[in-house]
Amino acid sequence: MVDAVTLVAIVLLVGAIVGAAVPMVPSGLLSLAGLGVYWWGAGTAELSVLTFVVLAFLALVTALIEFFGGSIAARAGGASWITTAAAAVVGIVLMVVTGPIGLLVGLFGTVFVLEFVRDGELEGSTRSAVYTTIGVLASTAVQVLLTAAILFGFVVVVFVL
Repeated sequence: MVDAVTLVAIVLLVGAIVGAAVPMVPSGLLSLAGLGVYWWGAGTAELSVLTFVVLAFLALVTALIEFFGGSIAARAGGASWITTAAAAVVGIVLMVVTGPIGLLVGLFGTVFVLEFVRDGELEGSTRSAVYTTIGVLASTAVQVLLTAAILFGFVVVVFVL
């Protein structure tokens, strides 16, 4: 029978996968919370220190990707730090008002306009905006994969091995 601690941990780990696809839900931190709940409740009986450290590391990597993936993509596309920060603010505001499409449109539009005003270069502004938008989508995909891998590893170690 599955005890309450294991159930809470699994709910948090599944929530992390869902959260990876939903903006503003901290998927990496949810995974870390699920692992922490299990570690605290069950101890090292079924989850060794090495397994916990590896899964926790993946959760921290997921959190870093979540927080910095879009910024790294924007910088790779040539956007300035000010443009990147402004795009994040506009994207978040539009996401709250219109949902995930607003986030993407806000990011693309803000990066494009600010980079065009800064450099007056259509091609460079477009490249920066595309890099930013694709980077946010790619970081979301990576978050989903990492949180699913954490859940899979947890289930295998706790229930199979």
